[in-house]
Amino acid sequence: MTDWSLSQILGTLNDTIQCRLDGARKGLSHPGTKGDASENIWLELFQTYLPKRYQVAKAHVVDSKGNFSEQIDVVVFDRQYSPFIFFYEGQKIIPAESVYAVFEVKQSINACHIRYAQDKVASVRRLHRTSLSIPHAGGEFKEKTLIPIYGGLLTFESDWKNPALGKSLLKALKTEQEGDKHLDLGCVAAHGYFSFEKDEGYKINEQRKPTTAFLFWLISQLQSRGTVPMIDVQAYAEWLTK
Repeated sequence: MTDWSLSQILGTLNDTIQCRLDGARKGLSHPGTKGDASENIWLELFQTYLPKRYQVAKAHVVDSKGNFSEQIDVVVFDRQYSPFIFFYEGQKIIPAESVYAVFEVKQSINACHIRYAQDKVASVRRLHRTSLSIPHAGGEFKEKTLIPIYGGLLTFESDWKNPALGKSLLKALKTEQEGDKHLDLGCVAAHGYFSFEKDEGYKINEQRKPTTAFLFWLISQLQSRGTVPMIDVQAYAEWLTK
């Protein structure tokens, strides 16, 4: 017999993230420093616990036509099948084909921050993505259909009270329920997380261990999406002659 407790381990992970986010919010006064600290906490969580096929970074996203997204706080992207990631003066630039999910990070969730996150997500989804056929021993697989890019918002608290996650949150999310600005998921570490189901719409999930529950849900959703398409590297190489 062992005295290990899985419940205790998962609870400690959840409590640690909540404590660190709360500490960043209360202990740091400069807005930029506070924001950077919160972003780093979420980045570290995903870098530690997502399967290694997924990489996580703060970055811009670029397409083969030379269009760039806004800076994204958390980009979940493929590294197994991505042939290149650009580094320019300390900035990461990730090809659009490699992206699985993008998140905006804020201290709290409210209608204004939801709209801001929606705009950030849309700046990635509007980028062009290539997809090539995949050669194999018996011939060639048809080019892979582009997988939808998840978009979300990560916060510690909610500016809404009684309840923190309720009708006001759902109303704000539903203002852009369709199209490039749509948010699929988000975590409010002190209270729970929200998710969008195609047949059911938005669901609010209030949990005793909300951050850990959200992490597990995110992993399951990434697994269900499969692998990013085979990138057309030569489409990017054309910029060498311009």
